[in-house]
Amino acid sequence: MNIALIGMMGSGKSTIGKLLSEKLNFKFIDTDEEIIKLANCSINKIFEEHGEETFRSMEKVVLSKVLKSDNQVIATGGGIIKSIENRNLLKEITTIYLKADDKTIYERVKNDNSRPLLNTENLQQTIQTILSERQYLYEQSQFTVDTTNKTQNEVINEIIEKIS
Repeated sequence: MNIALIGMMGSGKSTIGKLLSEKLNFKFIDTDEEIIKLANCSINKIFEEHGEETFRSMEKVVLSKVLKSDNQVIATGGGIIKSIENRNLLKEITTIYLKADDKTIYERVKNDNSRPLLNTENLQQTIQTILSERQYLYEQSQFTVDTTNKTQNEVINEIIEKIS
């Protein structure tokens, strides 16, 4: 069994993913970290030098490779669902949308400069725009867990309850 966590940047995918993988005794994979290893440079640098399209292509390669193994919790990049190919791959496994409202996301990412799509003048507006563009895609996942105002343990317990 593989479990993919999808959702907006700052929704908790990496943090929850690590803890959930420990609880389930699964391997933890962060697709963004895998892309960084593959490119041998930061995501910001990939975006700067090669553009978002190159990053999205790398995302497809990494997701396809990762899904060849089993018993993993996979934290995906926030935009992985933009690609129909990725959405089709994700339909083959258990997918959980970690949902958070725009204010919560803002608080979680406002001091993080490692997210190229959020390096804008009006961060709150950018978050609202990206969220509104992707929301319907995130909601196609098998399960949704709202992380807003919940502890990490509450989120993990809710995920385990849903997948059991």
